[in-house]
Amino acid sequence: MSSDVEPQIHIDGRRLRGDRTRQTILAKAVDIASAEGLEGLSIGRLATELGVSKSGLFAHFGSKQELQLETIDTASGIFEQRVWLPVAELEPGLVRLAALMDCWLAYFRDDTFSGGCFFSNAHHEFDGRPGPVRDRIVAHVRGAQRRGQLRDDVEPEQLAFELDAAGVLANSLWQLSHDERAFDRATTAIRGRLHASATPAGRRALARYVRSATPGA
Repeated sequence: MSSDVEPQIHIDGRRLRGDRTRQTILAKAVDIASAEGLEGLSIGRLATELGVSKSGLFAHFGSKQELQLETIDTASGIFEQRVWLPVAELEPGLVRLAALMDCWLAYFRDDTFSGGCFFSNAHHEFDGRPGPVRDRIVAHVRGAQRRGQLRDDVEPEQLAFELDAAGVLANSLWQLSHDERAFDRATTAIRGRLHASATPAGRRALARYVRSATPGA
C-alpha cells in the first residue's frame, strides 16, 4: 500500500470513531432533554452521565447552544424514522392521517425516550406555538379535505388540536403510571373523531385502514 494512502485510512478511521462518539453523546442528550428539557441539558451534565471529561465533550460541541441545536436535529431524525417514514407510502388522505396517529402513539408506548415525546416537551419549554407534530397533522387534515374524505365544514386547526390533545394526554398518563389503557382510549377517541368528521368516502377509506391495522381482522 502506498504511503499516501495509509495516512488517509488513519484519518478516515479517526473521523469514523469521532462520528460514533458524537452520535452516542447526542443519543444521551436527546434522552435527557426529553425528561428535563433543553435548558436542563449541559456539557457538564452530559460529561457526568457518560463518564467522560468536559474537555472531551467540548471537542465535539463548542457551546451549550450548539449542543441544544444538534440535539434537536437528532430528535428530528429519530421522529422522522419512527413516525413519518412508515406512513409515507400509504394512501394519501384519511388513511395516512389515521396511520400517522397510530405511529405517533406507538412512538410513545415504545418508550423511545425516557421522558416521552421530545417535541411535546421542547415546544412547551420555549414558547406557546403548536409545534411540529400538530403542524404536520394540520397538513394531513387539509390533504384529506382536498380529497373529499373530510367534510368541508371541519376546521383543520380544531381537528388537529383535538387529535394532538389525545396523543399528548396518552403520553402523560403513560409517563405517570404506564397505563396501557391510555393508548386504547386515545385510539378510540382519535378514530371516533375522524369517523364523525369524515364524508362517506372518507369513512370507507377509514374502515379499510382499521381492518388492515386490526390483527386477525
